[in-house]
Amino acid sequence: MNLTDLKTDCRHFKGTIPCRPHKIHGVHCTGPSGEPCQYYDKIDRNILIIKLGAIGDVIRTTPILSPLKRKFPNAKIFWLTHSPAVVPGAVDVVLKYSLASLEYLKALQFNLLINLDKDYEACALASSLSSKEKQGFVMKNSMTSPANSLAEQKFLTGLFDDVNKENTKSYLEEMFEICGFKYNQEPYVLDSFSQFDAEWSFPKKGRVIGLNTGCGARWTSRLWSDQNWIALTKRLQSDGNTVLFLGGADEHEKNLAFAQATGGLYVGHFPLEKFISLMNQCDLVVTGVTMGMHIALGLRKKIVLFNNIFNPREFELFGLGEILQPSKPCQCFFQPKCTNKEYQCMEFLTVENVVGAVKRILA
Repeated sequence: MNLTDLKTDCRHFKGTIPCRPHKIHGVHCTGPSGEPCQYYDKIDRNILIIKLGAIGDVIRTTPILSPLKRKFPNAKIFWLTHSPAVVPGAVDVVLKYSLASLEYLKALQFNLLINLDKDYEACALASSLSSKEKQGFVMKNSMTSPANSLAEQKFLTGLFDDVNKENTKSYLEEMFEICGFKYNQEPYVLDSFSQFDAEWSFPKKGRVIGLNTGCGARWTSRLWSDQNWIALTKRLQSDGNTVLFLGGADEHEKNLAFAQATGGLYVGHFPLEKFISLMNQCDLVVTGVTMGMHIALGLRKKIVLFNNIFNPREFELFGLGEILQPSKPCQCFFQPKCTNKEYQCMEFLTVENVVGAVKRILA
């Protein structure tokens, strides 16, 4: 075999190790008569997605893969992120943000680069990499800027609260428009972590309702009171449901106290993949705007979503549930801490409203 026989434009070609078809079937790039390997999958372009962001933001970006693969079926898709565990297996090359990854990307030529993050590190990187076309956001004149005209509106909604409040499009509609696509209810793509499913042996009675009780240490303006979570748990249990408390390390002490006060289930906090499997045991999840919300939607779980400080039109629930908001308007739009001295709006999101939504959705 000569170097000229190699099919370096094949999706399976690694360059550093044998490809999967060779390991399984013993094939070479070129057959004895000069014909291509039967597994040859020709790549005609390279596409890079940059979505570093929080885990939930990465999950809610995954619908963009559907139109990309329809339009460019022979593309090799790269994805750079801080959260590689939730990037779908359909992506050809998943890269965790690191110096090694950045050096690798600098050596490549892309046909299309899509950066959907507006923070400086992502935009600076998008500007520095070589690509024939760039969509989303880049760095211009030392500041974050739209890379293409279709990104201008999304750029403005992130700068001015009044523009954000008036926006009638969901995040997914805006993201698709940035990339030149029309959003057609493409769902989140979240791969299965079923290898952990056998580990859950807790008793189940009726429907399993997960209560995702936290909202991140930074965003205290979104917190619902402990008394309300306890009262909700007791109401749901009285209707014959099993209540499962969900959260991370920040919610551990709180969830232990809730379980002790109500007899609800709390089995601990876990690494991401195992937490996803745990949430998959639920029939419905009650949650604020958190990573847990996006995981629930990725798992196609029915959902009750608490929202107070964001534009509710931003969220796409795919017909799986309802958005509940306080009866008194929030005065702290997009603020991590409540600064309203007159009242805390989350006090006006009642247990009765949540119970009613759960019953409607499960019915």
